Amino acid sequence: MRKIYVIGIGAGDPDHLTLQAVKALNEVDVFFLFDKGTEKSDLIRLRHEILERHATGRAYRLVEARDPERDRDRAADGVAYAGAVDDWRSRRAEIYARMITDELGDGTSEDADGNGSVGAFLVWGDPSLYDSTLAILEEILERGTVRFEYEVIPGISSVSALAAKHRIGLNRVARPVQITTGRRLAEGWPQDADDVVVMLDAHQSFRHHLADDPVIYWGAYVGTEDEILVSGRLSEVAGRIEELRAEARARKGWIMDTYLLRRD
Repeated sequence: MRKIYVIGIGAGDPDHLTLQAVKALNEVDVFFLFDKGTEKSDLIRLRHEILERHATGRAYRLVEARDPERDRDRAADGVAYAGAVDDWRSRRAEIYARMITDELGDGTSEDADGNGSVGAFLVWGDPSLYDSTLAILEEILERGTVRFEYEVIPGISSVSALAAKHRIGLNRVARPVQITTGRRLAEGWPQDADDVVVMLDAHQSFRHHLADDPVIYWGAYVGTEDEILVSGRLSEVAGRIEELRAEARARKGWIMDTYLLRRD
């Protein structure tokens, strides 16, 4: 049977790879990469750098495909958001399934093109935290069009990298921490948690909580050469964060940022 590795590659630093991830890289015949356009070419470049540095134990092939565009108009509508994500995942699943079928042998013997039977998807951060790869692979298996087994290799998430860069713990003694999205934070502060980690925030939803004036630990491009870090009382640094974020997005064409809000 074909085998797929889903490998967490960290938050941007090639040295974030675990020894388990490096071992898995060197068992792979085909790496599947997704082109997200010229604005996000850094993401492809990092993957190439990781492979050149760490996948040295055997010959491998790279197979690239264009990542389908998400319906941003529907995504902006809270009611339609889940449907837009489902549609996008399904279109991704079609591409994944075709790549696995066409590029990997069936595991019993190499096919006529000499394809091996082990493939891998390199996932930014950790595959188990706000990433769609696992759900997409399960959807493919449910369709039954191609059979494979898969193994997940955990990675350093942007959340753990952010905490390390700011030299803080995510939680306080005997108190919970909640991980949520910017969309949910805009709807209100989570109940029963004074420490909230926010991901996938395209609209700086921390602005909704200026009156609470929590401490914010913010980071963009954490682990990369473009890393930006800011911390302080939200009332004092919110404007600075917005300026830095806008400048960075204009310069690079994309931004990945994460932050922790800590309420007294």
